[in-house]
Amino acid sequence: MAMTNPAFSRNKAFSEKGGTTSAAVLNGASVQQLQDIYNQPSANAVDTDRMTVEDTTLKTAICFGLLIVGAAVGWFLAPTVPAVIWIAAIIGFVLAMVNIFKKEPSPPLILAYSAAQGIFIGGISLVYETQWSGIVAQAVIATIVVFGVTLALFASGKIRASKRATKVFLIAMVGYLVFSLVNVVLMITGINKDPWGLFGAEIFGIPAGLLIGVLVVIMAAYSLVLDFDAIQQGVKNRAPRKYGWSGAFGIMVTVIWLYLEILRIIGIARSN
Repeated sequence: MAMTNPAFSRNKAFSEKGGTTSAAVLNGASVQQLQDIYNQPSANAVDTDRMTVEDTTLKTAICFGLLIVGAAVGWFLAPTVPAVIWIAAIIGFVLAMVNIFKKEPSPPLILAYSAAQGIFIGGISLVYETQWSGIVAQAVIATIVVFGVTLALFASGKIRASKRATKVFLIAMVGYLVFSLVNVVLMITGINKDPWGLFGAEIFGIPAGLLIGVLVVIMAAYSLVLDFDAIQQGVKNRAPRKYGWSGAFGIMVTVIWLYLEILRIIGIARSN
């Protein structure tokens, strides 16, 4: 399965061909010895030094905790130091690139990314909240719902990543990235003076941002499916425990993207 999140796709630990196998041969073991082995407590991630879903979940929770702390800092700093929003955004982008291209996961850099993105999200959220009261709560709830539903469907086996769906996703992602880049250029150069840029254009009376936004949220949800699938593959491959940080980083990138897209969708809807 092709993985689109670079946090996973650049690492063999999450590849379907990256698995390792091991066998234990108990020659001459007595019944009592076998019983003693059976009665021993289950080995955890620390004991085996292998990646597990539980350990990855814990690392993800730590990253999100730091994200929330950073968001609180950004929320309170933004009114007095507006530049903090864009400084944090640039730092977060640089750290994301560093984490993506590093061959081995670096917990300090991943945590620094979470903190920087938290400050950016806190600041930008305040900008939206000042314009439309209650919008942050709506975006947070919507993000949690999308994440929770996607995780539940994946855990139940109702949805899975497929090669055909992933190819469609890749094409849509490239198209969206090109569209976003063109939109930024038009806004910076002043060619398009709409506050939302091309997202503010109307199609049959409906803002393009709403139509595109719905598709992007679906893309982000599928990206989460790919993330979950990659983590599951990493556990199956018995990847080293440190790669749980890569799993946490991948989830962070997708959820932050999802939240920002939902925030913009609601903003466009409420401005119209």
